Amino acid sequence: MTIFSRLLLCFLLISTNAFSQKEKASFQVVPLGVKGGIDEKNLSAYLLAPSNTNDFISLDAGTINAGIEKAIEKKTFKVSTSEVLKKYIKGYLISHAHLDHVSGLIINSPADSSKTVYATNKCMKMMENHYFNDQTWANFGDAGPGFPLKKYHFQTLNLLEETPISNTKMTVKAFPLSHVNPFESTAFLVKSESNYALYLGDTGPDEIEKSNNLRDLWTAIAPLVKAKQLKGIFIEVSFPNEQPDKFLFGHLTPNYLMKELHVLEDLAGKGSLGNFKIIITHLKPPAKNIAKIKEQLKNQNDLGLKIIYPEQGKKFSL
Repeated sequence: MTIFSRLLLCFLLISTNAFSQKEKASFQVVPLGVKGGIDEKNLSAYLLAPSNTNDFISLDAGTINAGIEKAIEKKTFKVSTSEVLKKYIKGYLISHAHLDHVSGLIINSPADSSKTVYATNKCMKMMENHYFNDQTWANFGDAGPGFPLKKYHFQTLNLLEETPISNTKMTVKAFPLSHVNPFESTAFLVKSESNYALYLGDTGPDEIEKSNNLRDLWTAIAPLVKAKQLKGIFIEVSFPNEQPDKFLFGHLTPNYLMKELHVLEDLAGKGSLGNFKIIITHLKPPAKNIAKIKEQLKNQNDLGLKIIYPEQGKKFSL
């Protein structure tokens, strides 16, 4: 074989491998909001859809309209804000009822189309009783106090039970999280065909929360990590390591995130998290703290994780 032939073969093999890796993308993600804290135009909300579809589910809904506008500005969407809101977003998965995770859903409800809002029983009751109650806000749901306008279908998720997501080919399974015990948050395991993505709402570490919720979650998903069916984990890091434990308020630091992911690796097998995608959510301002968190995660990443910091409005794949 000539040198030219060898070079050509190498090029074809590399090109084929790169193409096949590109083809393996299972989900597309459009972050509508990525921060925790005071920036009301950029709060937790992530659109997730099977690749090559516009059948999005919104993982939390802290910011909606401003996030869609940012996505249009970045050429992620080439249709109007109204069309994305009404046609592309098929429903909402709400991890817990804190305002930085639901305010976009509430404010945009008059302009939205009919769709389903999914949450666990405690979360749904809080939204019905405190937000969509005909006092704080009109009741756009089909249950709860006042006069239900029935725009939204409020669907309660049973924990650990796989539930179809309406108007998509995806399903979801909810897992409990502790966010200042006994207050609950939720993790959502979303399935598309044989592929999965895991989204965690706000959560403290088991060690501080005096809980086994994260260990139970890691135990459940470890086989999916091992089989390479889990394409990524969305998980929060709100504070740098300097934050005292008593002021974590049910959140993670780089130290605690890495401790938890070491538990997952122990369950899934040594080396199982090499190049695995971890999407960091809920970074809290000020900017100097966010920079510190990123530096600490870089220095402590002894698992070989592929750490992703989502940017509002910029699409990426899993």
